Amino acid sequence: MSPLLPEFDVIVLGAGAAGMMCAFEAGRRGRRVLLLDHGERVGRKILISGGGRCNFTNVHTRAENFLSANPHFAKSALARFTPSDMIALVEKHGIRYHEKTLGQLFCDDSAQRIVTLLERECGEAGVEIRCGVKVNTVRRESTLAHATKFIVETSVGDFTCESVVVATGGLSIPKMGATGFGYELAQQFGHSLVEPRAALVPLVFAPEDRERWCDLSGVSFEVMARAGASGKAKSRPQTTPEFREKLLITHRGVSGPAVLQVSSYWKPGEQVRFDLAPSREVLASLLEKNARREPASLVSALRTVLPARMAERWVAAQPSHDWTNTGIARMEAELHAWTLTPAGTEGFAKAEVTVGGIDTSELDARTMESRRMPGLYFIGEVVDVTGWLGGYNFQWAWASAVSAGSVA
Repeated sequence: MSPLLPEFDVIVLGAGAAGMMCAFEAGRRGRRVLLLDHGERVGRKILISGGGRCNFTNVHTRAENFLSANPHFAKSALARFTPSDMIALVEKHGIRYHEKTLGQLFCDDSAQRIVTLLERECGEAGVEIRCGVKVNTVRRESTLAHATKFIVETSVGDFTCESVVVATGGLSIPKMGATGFGYELAQQFGHSLVEPRAALVPLVFAPEDRERWCDLSGVSFEVMARAGASGKAKSRPQTTPEFREKLLITHRGVSGPAVLQVSSYWKPGEQVRFDLAPSREVLASLLEKNARREPASLVSALRTVLPARMAERWVAAQPSHDWTNTGIARMEAELHAWTLTPAGTEGFAKAEVTVGGIDTSELDARTMESRRMPGLYFIGEVVDVTGWLGGYNFQWAWASAVSAGSVA
């Protein structure tokens, strides 16, 4: 190995939320840190997040808000760097924020404020940032002088370091530069993967359901949603959570917060179930004495919980109407269990995050260090830890970054 190669203590691959946080955390400790990104600017996904306002954390964050083959893995990192810690950092930089709903904190103005925060912290910690740099290979080389050095070969030359932190993200939003490089690098060093798949993503209807419902594109209403209710796929070992949020009908299927949430749990062949009137008994008026039991009355009752177009379509879509007490009770039950089998999802192009990734059983939960290759760390979305919609994935990025940056 040439002694002339530029040498660092830590090289972080990926200048997104996790990578930038990790870089300045390590830099604060006096480490010589190089932060590399193949894009032309840092924090690109941060800038488009939360409608451009960045939902930078969720005050209710717990390990239960994350999907992973090991549901306990995230606990250590999340305890080390909490939402309160992130709020303190945001307030240190004078960034105004607000709670939108369900504990979700957003910047009052632009997501650029969060990117600027990270850039300033990196600058103060002495981090060297280089964008537009393609990493070709990472290898470990042993010599008498440097027994544990990594060599990072890039489009602008080679660098050496003691520790490499992989913060390259998942496969979501490829137009923003997402690639599978982090997964390939992990496998190169002997790591296994939990199969990556699109998450927090709209669901696509089968042709018959699309014909029946998708001309209502743009209609939105509150539901209680759950994935994997039943269907052809094998039953799950544990109950999937229910989400009470808005559903949006699209020209190809359904989206909206409720659908994005359940999409992370949905598997091909499974059903999804929507309660169209959560915590409401809608058709009780039809059971009253002298009530007019007819489609118009049914539509009127449904319009108390659904938009008019959806109420009318729901009635029209029923093959027949049984106006007996038993039939009305059955219609009430069906309203609380609208069950569909999606044909698929909109894929990584429309997914906000990736479920799956590097197997957590091969990482140290306290430090995010590889158990197979000392000095190699994995943080953020590239790891098999995926949060719910609503700021949880950013909190995982910050927390996992601090865990690695504190020791790398």
